[in-house]
Amino acid sequence: MLRNPIHLRLAKLDSWRHITFMACLCERMYPNYQLFCKQTSFLNPIRYRIILDLIWESLIIKDSKIDFDNQLEKLEEVIPVANDFDIYGVHPAIDACIALSEIIHSYLSGETLESAIEVSKISIRTIAMFEMTQTGKEMSDEELKELLTIEEEWDIQWEIYRLLAACEERYVALIKGLKSDLREVGISNIGIKVT
Repeated sequence: MLRNPIHLRLAKLDSWRHITFMACLCERMYPNYQLFCKQTSFLNPIRYRIILDLIWESLIIKDSKIDFDNQLEKLEEVIPVANDFDIYGVHPAIDACIALSEIIHSYLSGETLESAIEVSKISIRTIAMFEMTQTGKEMSDEELKELLTIEEEWDIQWEIYRLLAACEERYVALIKGLKSDLREVGISNIGIKVT
């Protein structure tokens, strides 16, 4: 699958930046999960939203106490099973959940770099699979790189990276701003709008 040069650059960032980067990408994937829940009456998407909000809280409030083992259990309860649904939307919804679980695992393990790279890849893969499903054909990495949606995702990831890399220390106003801006835009990586 497509590799982004940002993956090498992420190694230069520390853990709070990795987590913020991942939270931003999960914020962009949330509408995919939300729409799936709405279309299928699978569950209320509020559980995903609450877990993601707790991650934002952990970034904004110093010494916040969150039981991430418990949050992982709660998340596992709301991940759809692909074979149980016959609509395409289950796949972006699962990707959103896998990305969110990567953040939680990074908190539990203390290893954030690999998770940040993985969440970046998940978001790109969601777009690539969506595009191939839309066109009904397999595409090579070279063909995928030419797609506007892939270029836009890389641009957004680079912009988030640049903002985080420019901070000399943990900057709560920037974290709040990223969270607020992404929610206000409310459009997912595959163009789904929050309702």
